[in-house]
Amino acid sequence: MNRRPTLIAALTLTAAAALTLSACGSDDSPKKDNDKIAGADTGSSAPASPSPSESDTSGRPKITFPSDAKNVFEYEKTGNAAKDAALSDSTLSVKSLNEAIFEGSTGTKALGFYNTGTALESSITYVQRFIDSGDTWVGEIRYFDYDVKLSGNAKAYVTYCSDESKAYIKHRKTQKVEKEAATANSYVLYHSSLTKNADGVWQTANVVSDRGDKACQP
Repeated sequence: MNRRPTLIAALTLTAAAALTLSACGSDDSPKKDNDKIAGADTGSSAPASPSPSESDTSGRPKITFPSDAKNVFEYEKTGNAAKDAALSDSTLSVKSLNEAIFEGSTGTKALGFYNTGTALESSITYVQRFIDSGDTWVGEIRYFDYDVKLSGNAKAYVTYCSDESKAYIKHRKTQKVEKEAATANSYVLYHSSLTKNADGVWQTANVVSDRGDKACQP
């Protein structure tokens, strides 16, 4: 696995932009008291994980996943329109990165729609690693313990955890799936910054990750 790209469920903008797509346990760690997680792949208040073909209105690009892979996002809406919009577009940024991996292309429409600046550059580099190694991934990646803060009218900071315990590297040619046992490194803490562009889209501009962070471990 050291030579292959590690599974990334969100763009990791630091030097170590890696998620060891081995297995990452489940559940979050310290959940907030009022954190009654909603919308985990359902039609609840939080956005459901992508169905095989998910699209948005207002000219937003459709994001398509294969039937053997999905993202699950668990969070409750805050009731603040700007915060909820930033949260929603943050999940679409993650989905766009994974779609690019599935498509085997760095030129997908959604990737450049929901990401900008360093985050876009990093995500393109990361997707290219999957392309070069002939890999993709299957299974499920869960995102949880979301927190969002606003800075002015066009800047937001979103932190969250991921659980990759049910996601695995898959070789495109052989269709072989590499299943590995979950470890502490299966859990990742993300700190992302988003900027709202002229079209009202909250684009992810920067992401820093901390693999194995205890805050995300069960």
